[in-house]
Amino acid sequence: MPGGKKSNSPIDGIKRLISGRKPSRSGSSPTAASSTSSGGFLAAPQHEHAYTSPSSPTRRPDRPGLNAFSTPSNEPPPAYSLTAHSAKSPDVPAARMSFGGAQNIVAQTADDHYHFLTQIDTVFLIDDSGSMAGRSWPETAKALATITPICTSRDADGIDIYFLNAPDRDEHHNIKDAEQVSRIFDRVQPSGGTPTGRRLRNIIRPYLTKLETDGEDRTKPINIIVITDGVPTDDVEQEIITIAKKLDKLEAPSSQLGIQMLQVGREPDARKHLKQLDDDISAREDIRDIVDTVPFSGSQNEELTADGILKVVLGSVVRRLDRNSTEIHQRR
Repeated sequence: MPGGKKSNSPIDGIKRLISGRKPSRSGSSPTAASSTSSGGFLAAPQHEHAYTSPSSPTRRPDRPGLNAFSTPSNEPPPAYSLTAHSAKSPDVPAARMSFGGAQNIVAQTADDHYHFLTQIDTVFLIDDSGSMAGRSWPETAKALATITPICTSRDADGIDIYFLNAPDRDEHHNIKDAEQVSRIFDRVQPSGGTPTGRRLRNIIRPYLTKLETDGEDRTKPINIIVITDGVPTDDVEQEIITIAKKLDKLEAPSSQLGIQMLQVGREPDARKHLKQLDDDISAREDIRDIVDTVPFSGSQNEELTADGILKVVLGSVVRRLDRNSTEIHQRR
């Protein structure tokens, strides 16, 4: 700022909250907004324009505490990053921007750490390849059964579940209770390969068509949570590049679409592959960063948990909201 004075504008106040220089008003840890998970996803992002320069890689240095696989998860969710006062509830701060569509997402409120679930469609893509048989399958089913009521209490549409190999069915959509999740996992038996790229394409390309036709104000943002234990048997990297370039072409907000890839199991090649998807693509291809990954960290007692998954997703949403703020500043 000129003269070295600290700006008191609302935007700079927002940035100070993001960087953890002011206490969180959500009741979370004051430094939570800049914390990291064992997979490295809760640090404040670098401020770059999503459409003119690549987003920075999302992996952060490992730190014990926040972990999608811990039981129970032992750290509160990160503080919401963009703070304003809701017009309807003037005393409740919310991570909100005064723009339509994906730019109008409220990540958290003082009373609800997972308020973003009311405004973002939640989709799960589950690896049902043969290697998922055994511990990983019931562990994943349990986590999703626990997540479902958390989501449906905030979004009456429920959640959608896709599998890499099992055919898509009507009953896999708008799932609203844990029993429905259990029935689906009882019916689907792990077998086959790991065509992650093809399934992402099948899910996302129709969504991008709708986004292009209807615009961001009429297209609900989406989070796709991929739970997998192996290396894809197809070219998932190229699909991610294609999707990111399309979003850039449409000038969609950074919060319009996100992919979180969580590893279950102990396959070292899968861990290496996920790290490459997270660290390398955005910078190398000069595209937005739409992928966060959480590799398995190696503990024998780790278990995938609903709370851990939601904290990873929340961290991703908070970072993308921060990028929205940066984009808006640069447009003015």
